This record gives sequence, structure tokens and C-alpha cells, in this order.
Amino acid sequence: MTVERKHREEIVRFGRRLYERGFVAATDGNLSVRLDEGRLLITPTCMCKGMMEADDLVVVDLGGHLLEGRRNVSSEVAMHLLIYRMRPEVCSIVHAHPPTATGFAAAGIALEQPLISEVVLTLGSVPLAKYACPGSADLSDSLRPLVAHHNAILMANHGVVTYGDSIEQAFMHMETVEHFAKIALVARAIGTPQPIAPDEVRRLEAIRTQLESARRAERDNLRTMEVKTSA
Repeated sequence: MTVERKHREEIVRFGRRLYERGFVAATDGNLSVRLDEGRLLITPTCMCKGMMEADDLVVVDLGGHLLEGRRNVSSEVAMHLLIYRMRPEVCSIVHAHPPTATGFAAAGIALEQPLISEVVLTLGSVPLAKYACPGSADLSDSLRPLVAHHNAILMANHGVVTYGDSIEQAFMHMETVEHFAKIALVARAIGTPQPIAPDEVRRLEAIRTQLESARRAERDNLRTMEVKTSA
């Protein structure tokens, strides 16, 4: 199996997981993978993520123009391109509408309180980008101030975008955001949320930095092995 074919199969697999878990409905959402310095593999527009096949995906250049594929490019490709340009280490992006997290986004509430240690360790905080029309240049403008320092962002009255060094990691970040939103909602319903103390947050952030460094080293080693194997 070629590297591109592997990415196609993974996007299809995680697209189905998004759909089965109710993180997207109908034709909502989109997923992408960076193939190389000049090409992206992305889900097409107007297609259910639970019903895709590997050959339905399209390849685009860094201008968002179709290079390969029989379907049309997602209208939200600009959001993906912005994140890839700003974060060279990012290899995959997932955009979805998980109900609880999107409810926070619709209420104009960020998920920034450090309530759960595991969330601080994996994501830090999840800010809220101001509303902009999906697929517009304004959406990229609203995300731009937040992309560099966060791996998950709520989009007001829209949904969530997450990203990482693999499609699996981007998907797991989406799971974490929705799980955190459910916990935050329960905390609000039964009492007053109690954030982790600032000194403990700093301690968790230091651990996260160490974990990210170790993951990057492991990822680079795996990619080197893949290149040698394909050669």
C-alpha cells in the first residue's frame, strides 16, 4: 500500500467514526492530510463522512485548486490551508460539529477553564473564535490569532476544528474537546466549576511540553523508517 493510499483509508475510517459518534450529520465536516509540501488530501464537498470511499477524496494544491479527483473541493479548504501554513508540523486536520462542544460555541462560551488535568496535558485550553461565515475569508481571519498556540478551536455558531501530527491525533483531539465539553456542562449544572490552581496548571503544561517533544521525536523516527521502506 502506498503512503497516499494509506492516508485515504485512514481518512475514510475516521470520517466514519465521526459520523457514527454523532460528531457530524448529513454532509457536515471535513478531514484532510498533508501529503507533502505542495499537496493536501481532503474530503470533497457535499458528501456524508460516513459513506465515503477512498477514491472519493480529492488532492489539492496550496492554493486550494483541484489536482486529482472526480469530486468538488470542500468549500472550507481555506481553513485547512491556513492551519497548514501557520503550523508546518501539523499533518492532519479534522473539522466537525460535536453537539456539546458546538453548543458551547453557539452560546459564545470558550472551553478555557483548566477543569480536567488530562485536558490540560493533551490540549491546554480550547478558545472560541468569533463567528464568520463557513468557507469565507473571514473565517480564516477569525482563526488566525488562535492557530499558533492551540490544537483545538471552537468556532462561534459553527463547530470545532482540531489538528495534529496524524489523522488519529486530530480525531482524538476532537474526542477530547467533546468529552471536556460534557464534563464542563455537568459541572455548570450541578455547581460552580472549580479550576485547577495556577501553579498546578503550569506544572501540567511543563509535562505537556515534554510529552509533545517525545512524540515529535517518535514521529520523526517513524517517518524516516517509512521513507527508507518505500525507497
